[in-house]
Amino acid sequence: MLRRSSFSYTVQARCSLVEAAALLADPARQVDLHPLIVRVRRVPPRPGARASYDITDRLAAGPVRLPITYRADVLVDDPDEIVTVARQWPATTVRNHTRLRAEPDGVVRIEVEITLAAPAPLFGYAFGQARAAHLGLAARLAAALDTDRTGPPGG
Repeated sequence: MLRRSSFSYTVQARCSLVEAAALLADPARQVDLHPLIVRVRRVPPRPGARASYDITDRLAAGPVRLPITYRADVLVDDPDEIVTVARQWPATTVRNHTRLRAEPDGVVRIEVEITLAAPAPLFGYAFGQARAAHLGLAARLAAALDTDRTGPPGG
């Protein structure tokens, strides 16, 4: 039996929509930002995907760090919307739906919804890891995207 749940976050950065979308649609550019990613390799896209990647994360299992590799497909890659789906064995899926919107003063608002589905015995661990990793990524995004390096948006 699969369990499913979602979480979301919002980030604001001073940059263009195109710059934000380019970073968010390319996992290879997120290696230094995403807390779990250790390697990204572009592979031929699956049917219906704009791009596909094999991504290796390093997950913690107590004191042991386990590398896991999964496939991520970019389904939508537009300046105002990005949709990716990552699939990992056994029957675990992470859907990332990102919306980008230009706001006043050169700020881009990035709204992300992550939905994870996994077998019930793995769900708690997988959801906790995904949430922590994506919130860690969120904490680094504004600094990576800001073209005005004098301070955070609004500050």
